[in-house]
Amino acid sequence: MPQSVVPEPTGRVVVGLHVAPGRRLPVRSVDEVVVEAGAGIVGDRYHGSRHRHVTVQSADQLAEAAERLGSPVPPSGTRRNVTVSGGRVVSVPGAQAKLGAVLLEVVRVAAPCRILDDEVGPGAAAAMHDRAGTVFRVLEGGVVRLGDAYEELPFDASEAAERAAESRAAAAAPARGPLP
Repeated sequence: MPQSVVPEPTGRVVVGLHVAPGRRLPVRSVDEVVVEAGAGIVGDRYHGSRHRHVTVQSADQLAEAAERLGSPVPPSGTRRNVTVSGGRVVSVPGAQAKLGAVLLEVVRVAAPCRILDDEVGPGAAAAMHDRAGTVFRVLEGGVVRLGDAYEELPFDASEAAERAAESRAAAAAPARGPLP
């Protein structure tokens, strides 16, 4: 019988929102974002990508990284889209979470951004190791605002693994061209 994983209620909320219109361009802090199903955050560099729609990180883990680094690690310096209060962000591929009304599905753990050492300071990428958040794809879109709830949904590990496999297969499939 599959074992369900039910996260504890946390009362976690969105405490930071960031977008960057292009690769290596500065990120902007915003009060709200429009998130499209199957596409991501409107105006962000990853909008329209196959599966890297939204990145989410934990404010607590940024504090841990700052302690390890010995200097602040600002949420904008990590180039992640969303920062939430509380502990770790779910990272089990296929697990789901909600940002306000937006439904997300975990794709993978996020690796520290390659330009962290340039943006934050030498050693920042190492300090963010295992603290860089999660990459999600968007299942249901909507608007996300500062203060919106972040909720990790209960999941069955085998069902999450099956969803993740389906997601990987879909991402690997060749893009369909226009219909004749």
